[in-house]
Amino acid sequence: MPQLDKVGFSQIVYWFIILIFVFYSLFYLQYLIWLIILKKQFLTFLKNKIQNLNITIIIFLISNVLFTNIIYFSLLTLLTLIPLLITIAFYTLAERKIIAAIQRRKGPNVIGFLGFLQPFADGLKLLLKEIILPGCVNTLIFLIAPILTLSLSFLNWSLISFSFYDVISDINLNLLVLFILSSLGIYGIILAGWASNSRYPFLGALRSASQIISYEVSLTIIFLTFIFICNSFNLNDFIYIQQQNIWFGILLSPLIIIFIISILAETNRAPFDLPEAEAEIVAGYNLEYSSIIFAIFFLGEYCNIILISTLFVILFLGGWSSFFLINYYFLEGIFILKILFICFLFVLIRATFPRLRYDQLIKLGWKIFLPFTTGFCCYCLFLKLTFNGFNNLQLFYFLEFTNLII
Repeated sequence: MPQLDKVGFSQIVYWFIILIFVFYSLFYLQYLIWLIILKKQFLTFLKNKIQNLNITIIIFLISNVLFTNIIYFSLLTLLTLIPLLITIAFYTLAERKIIAAIQRRKGPNVIGFLGFLQPFADGLKLLLKEIILPGCVNTLIFLIAPILTLSLSFLNWSLISFSFYDVISDINLNLLVLFILSSLGIYGIILAGWASNSRYPFLGALRSASQIISYEVSLTIIFLTFIFICNSFNLNDFIYIQQQNIWFGILLSPLIIIFIISILAETNRAPFDLPEAEAEIVAGYNLEYSSIIFAIFFLGEYCNIILISTLFVILFLGGWSSFFLINYYFLEGIFILKILFICFLFVLIRATFPRLRYDQLIKLGWKIFLPFTTGFCCYCLFLKLTFNGFNNLQLFYFLEFTNLII
């Protein structure tokens, strides 16, 4: 059993602070560039003056506005994805450094100062390697599968709100759309295993599919609980309600452990990385992939980890809200600190717990989590109907009393 000494703990804290600084700097750079390309004043001027223009000028201005909208959202998408990709790169480095500190190793320390350039060296190596396509694969589906996985992961980020206005697509059903897009990600895994035309990737894809479906049921019921509480599918409404009352992590604390374990199984992370159990199925559904195609799967996996950590912060830790009266410009920083804390838990759990057996994994999802989440959801719905809304303080007292009993 590895022991964590003072030197190892100081290294963990050191790399955690570095990751905070990188993440915080990248998103503030995105925010500053976003302010530069905002065009609200132009649209307001157009709305006030359009009545005095003839039809030709109106058509010209409308086409100009549509063109600027395309450029605007394209730039906004790039300004979201580029910091995300750099964050994934440094997150992998921080993960390797933290695990090395726990296991009393140095970790990557050769390329660049203290190994800072290691993620870029790994990415360049994967980019320059030869793409090997086995002769028995279905080439079209084999190449589409990783692109589908990564694209769905990136699409989910367009629904995440980092502060009052920092969101690409603020729709009323963004929680529902986010859950649908996350559920579609399993098709990339199934297609990758099936198109490989090999037994081991196909077994890994079957394991991933059954594992993800098993824990998506519990996650769906947890989402229904929040929907019943907030009367909304909008993630911003969840944040506003927590800002006005109390964090759901305190109010619905029994769901925290279930949600954390479910998202670990959902993202195929240790101790639930059974689709990648080397002793049984070699390397899982991505066994036949190499070079940049393998890197796309790798990026999709870590993108999902950061995304699910962000969703946890929004649902349980109040999102970008804070109990303290602070400046608006620090809201993104608070949000990022919460996300990085959950990402750190992912790394700590990977370095601490042993892998479960597959039958234990399925039994935990169907025989323990599913009945408990269903009962708790029905209990919250009963309280909602009894007290006619969640703004009543008596309801909060009942839920806290339930937490103490559990």
